[in-house]
Amino acid sequence: MRVLVVDDERGLVRALKRGLTAEGFAVDVALDGDAGLELATNNDYDAIVLDVMLPRRNGYDVVTELRARDVWTPVLMLSAKDGEYDVADGLDVGADDYLTKPFAFVVLVSRLRALLRRQAQVRPPVLTVGELALDPSTRRVTRAGETVPMTTREVALLEYLMHHADRVVGKVELRDHVWDGDGDDVNVVEVYVSYLRRKLGRSAVETVRGAGYRVAG
Repeated sequence: MRVLVVDDERGLVRALKRGLTAEGFAVDVALDGDAGLELATNNDYDAIVLDVMLPRRNGYDVVTELRARDVWTPVLMLSAKDGEYDVADGLDVGADDYLTKPFAFVVLVSRLRALLRRQAQVRPPVLTVGELALDPSTRRVTRAGETVPMTTREVALLEYLMHHADRVVGKVELRDHVWDGDGDDVNVVEVYVSYLRRKLGRSAVETVRGAGYRVAG
């Protein structure tokens, strides 16, 4: 899943990117409101983590403008302000959730996963394709009822393929949503598809020549 973090606290941004990457997210970063708005408008993110107090354009204005542009990516707003009216303001302008600083990283990850489950295309509690099953909340993968140990990145790739099991998914799309976009060569997708096949069987992920991959279960 691809997440945009918009915050001007560089130390916090580094920590969030490191932690979210370890949890299987692909993370982009913006350090001010204008940059965050443009990235969120021009890229397809699964969720946005957005600070309220930002240079150039505050978080409230960013959310308001995103919704005006018909960008409905789920937004988790961060703020040191914890008053009832501060929370209400954030939700009223279009944010989907509000988390006050300081916060526990595990709580932020849980809130993000909850937002992803509540997207317009609702993700089922457990993704299933054929004999293959993946629980996004526990990252447990089974095939024919048998648990298959996987790394965080392997689970992230498989989750995206299973969530889009109704179509062929291209390498660039997979790279952008499972890795960090342009910074990674698309060949990394081929490498990790081979890892999935090694663990799940060669028929689990089909190659559609010239188009991409499709999970077969």
